[in-house]
Amino acid sequence: MSDLTGKSIVITGAAMGLGQAAAQVCAANGASLTLVDFNEKALNETAADIRNAHPDAQITTVLADVSNEEAVKKYVAAAMNAYGRIDGFYNNAGIEGKQAPMAEYDLAVFEKVIDINLMGVYYGLRHILPIMVKQSYGRIVNVASVGGIRGVLHQTPYVASKHAVSGMTKTAALEYAKHGITTNAIAPGAILTPMVAGAFQQMNPSDPKAAETEYAKDNPSKRLGLPVEVANVVAFLLSDDCSYVNGQTIAIDGGQSNAYGPV
Repeated sequence: MSDLTGKSIVITGAAMGLGQAAAQVCAANGASLTLVDFNEKALNETAADIRNAHPDAQITTVLADVSNEEAVKKYVAAAMNAYGRIDGFYNNAGIEGKQAPMAEYDLAVFEKVIDINLMGVYYGLRHILPIMVKQSYGRIVNVASVGGIRGVLHQTPYVASKHAVSGMTKTAALEYAKHGITTNAIAPGAILTPMVAGAFQQMNPSDPKAAETEYAKDNPSKRLGLPVEVANVVAFLLSDDCSYVNGQTIAIDGGQSNAYGPV
């Protein structure tokens, strides 16, 4: 397990899915948490679940829309007020949008996906990096996707935004490594989160489980991933153990992105 004792870690999109799993693993490893989400009820439930499992955990919750720069400033300030520093940043909040052919994609949905998945990630970097520079220390994990390292049918804005996240990760790594900051990204494949379940619902509204089974059969592991499997990688990337891994986009997909055709 990655030791995060005494580390102040900010997690966006913390109320469910990959953010929630990372919050649980980070708390188990001793981190002090600033949990950020726009869903107040789910955010409070996540914080309560963590406190039940880890009564000594220090948790600050912030209701925020990451596509709003003022809201981003708010969660950064809350973390600094609570803990005096930010050691780790899991820049996770994102949405899939709708599925539609490229030339038919709803422009309003397109803009919303870009605002959250790209600008939301950038705003977080913009306001947390200067703090880490002053500390001469930081660990950043951005969330790309396998959609950030390959194409995905009918998900143009999602793929565009996640490729951009991977590119920003590389640039941040080049610019800020000299300040003791590592910046990496993860590229989860189909992990059993509410967002992925929603995608299967869109693929096959009458039988989403069948869509899940159909997708999993082409994975070398013959299954979908679990949120905790992603969270364990995130915890490593946020820890002192990750001192010479920098600028990488790490696929967490059972090996599927390596395949050309069925396996």
